[in-house]
Amino acid sequence: MTLFFVLLTGLSGVGLYLTQGAESVIEATGEGLQLIVLIMPILVAALLVAGYAQVLLPRQTVESWLGTNSGLRGLLIATVAGALTPGGPFAAFPLVLALYQAGAAFEICVAFVTAWSVLGLSRVLVWEIPFLGWDFVLLRYAVSLPLPIVAGFTARAFRLHRLRSSESTH
Repeated sequence: MTLFFVLLTGLSGVGLYLTQGAESVIEATGEGLQLIVLIMPILVAALLVAGYAQVLLPRQTVESWLGTNSGLRGLLIATVAGALTPGGPFAAFPLVLALYQAGAAFEICVAFVTAWSVLGLSRVLVWEIPFLGWDFVLLRYAVSLPLPIVAGFTARAFRLHRLRSSESTH
């Protein structure tokens, strides 16, 4: 993946140079560096929180509350946690990875990411209510509320099907 993005960056830079000149390459590089400076503290903090979560949360506890046998309770916890997690993917994905590595089930992580993306409370408060109004937000939220649970159960079904398929081929 890194090689792909390095190649894409190089080809984009060459394309920009050939079509718009060196000044455009310098301007684009400066804007990219500003974005790195803006995002880096968030990414570092999120990765540290993910590392802390892995060490602080005993695997047995995570597996009990969010593991493969946690069922609907685990999906509901993941849904609430995902909806309450602020920030963009730089904050959410390291946290999901830490939970997964600490013993959370795949379907729990799917429910978390789905809730974060469709039910994000911070986005609702900052963007949706001011721009779209309460009626729209309440209806959208009501329609979207079951999605993390459905996604979690669907991910579990796919995971179990894949396990059965791999066992039957051996």
